[in-house]
Amino acid sequence: MTEYAQAREVAEQARQAEWERPSFGRQLFLGNFRLDLVHPIPALDEAATKKGEDFVRALRRFLDSRVDPAEIERTAVVPDQVIRGLATLGAFGITIEEEYGGLGLSHLYYSRALMLVGSYSPALSALLSAHQSIGVPQPLRLFGTEEQKREFLPRCARGEISAFLLTEPDVGSDPARLATTATPDGDEYVLDGVKLWTTNGVLADLLVVMARTGGKISAFVVEASSPGITVQRRNAFMGLRGIENGVTRFDGVRVPAGNRIGREGEGLKIALTTLNTGRLSLPATCAGNAKWAVKVAREWCGARVQWGRRIGEHEAVATKLAFIAATAYALEAVMDLSSRLADDESNDIRIEAALAKLFATEMAWRVGDELVQIRGGRGYETAESLAARGERGVPAEQILRDLRINRIFEGSSEIMRLLIAREAVDAHLSVAGELIDPDASRQERAKALRRAGAFYARWLPGLVVGHGTLPVSYADFGPLAHHLRQVERSSRKLARSTFYAMSRWQGGLEHKQAFLGRVVDIGAELFAMTAVCVRADEDSRDLGRRPVELADAFCRQAADRVDALFDRLWRNTDAQDARVARYLLDGRYTFLEEGVLDPSIDGPLIASPSGDEDVRRHLGA
Repeated sequence: MTEYAQAREVAEQARQAEWERPSFGRQLFLGNFRLDLVHPIPALDEAATKKGEDFVRALRRFLDSRVDPAEIERTAVVPDQVIRGLATLGAFGITIEEEYGGLGLSHLYYSRALMLVGSYSPALSALLSAHQSIGVPQPLRLFGTEEQKREFLPRCARGEISAFLLTEPDVGSDPARLATTATPDGDEYVLDGVKLWTTNGVLADLLVVMARTGGKISAFVVEASSPGITVQRRNAFMGLRGIENGVTRFDGVRVPAGNRIGREGEGLKIALTTLNTGRLSLPATCAGNAKWAVKVAREWCGARVQWGRRIGEHEAVATKLAFIAATAYALEAVMDLSSRLADDESNDIRIEAALAKLFATEMAWRVGDELVQIRGGRGYETAESLAARGERGVPAEQILRDLRINRIFEGSSEIMRLLIAREAVDAHLSVAGELIDPDASRQERAKALRRAGAFYARWLPGLVVGHGTLPVSYADFGPLAHHLRQVERSSRKLARSTFYAMSRWQGGLEHKQAFLGRVVDIGAELFAMTAVCVRADEDSRDLGRRPVELADAFCRQAADRVDALFDRLWRNTDAQDARVARYLLDGRYTFLEEGVLDPSIDGPLIASPSGDEDVRRHLGA
């Protein structure tokens, strides 16, 4: 078996293949616009809402009075007293059930809390979300035994910080190459290996570690104080300067067998399932940053005057303001809908959560970039420098730097597109898997062709005419009805396009990553348009036409992007680009590199850390 085939097999084994609950996102890619799955939006009961609102208010007061985000940026450290204050509030156990010492809040209010924190200090939001969304609490809540929950969850809720350790110096998105091992020894496992980019790892008390047990990957809860664990260094980054992210080495670390989460070999499945809801923390932070950008852009463009007019009245800037405002509303709508679906638990939201993560991180980055552009030189200047010369210290350039990692965190945008594409074409694969499987025999392909022919003879005609062609459809949404009609029509067009691509490339489709990426991007825009219309319909009851105006602006902008993506499905330079890239890798264009100097330090591009320096940070008493 080739290395690529092995990696694909590992990913397929970890993937949740069955669909036991309905999925709006899955149906969207199949050309079946199931608005009934997301409208009306599932609502929390009155008690859960009050509980969430009370916590968010207390958190706001704490941030405003006890946290200095400029200090965190300047010192690259979250002060001990801030961490202890958050622990006292219960911020490290927001979604942990009350029976285990947590607050027991909903996903919706967890997201709203992270949105608030992320707007004020993204590094602080990363600390809280890495601990709860992918650290010890979430995998234990989903897969842990009752004994494990009672042992570890109260500690997490009290503020003992956790971290998630999967990535290695030579292993990123390909877990088949995982090198860290967990060797059984009696009623213990012995861990050996190195983990890279362990967010919270420098100050963590508990770790979730993915390690190889034989030929499979398993998950373990590990005490960070265990003998043999060394945090070799704290890493420094472009943004999020307050995060405690390090390199962690395991040398003969003994872990009780009772600390294994799930069965042997379920580690990667646990990690991927955890991320289904864990990824929702990133849209929350992105929404917070975008909403803050709206405030800054409005104030600046109203105060700054050029050529006798406020700069926000000049069309070149006005289009940017409209984009920022409409996108911020969309990001909050996507966050809100995804979180409420997670709370409702009647839908399978693996696609929705992944779409929310992809869309929010990509669009928030564009919002941050436009904010810097609008503020010009003041957007590029640091907040500290602005304050030093007597102006308001607006951290626009910091937010842009902080936002950049979100397109990489918890699955890069490129990997997210491939994961979503795999889920989006799952129905096709279940019908015609052998037809497009490059390893299938001729007999298997012939059998699959007959089966697929019968399925598509029934399926394809339904993708030509649908509810979205009727002028009275979605009339309850008033001026937004035509946007939902367009979503429905585009959904059917997207499903047809996917079918045509599968017919054309068959087994080669999985290598058409640029094509699949555009398919996913179209789906993400359609999901966002739906979320915006649903949210505006609800908001308009209290706010009148204002939310509808923003929703209309966003849907028009999104529709233009969708049209361009559809056009580029079939008219693009993908083949030529792939050829140029191959030539570049083979050294054909090294002449381009002449006339420059490389400032990087000599050394290997990828290296395993060495040395035994322990830089772990321990909170003061």
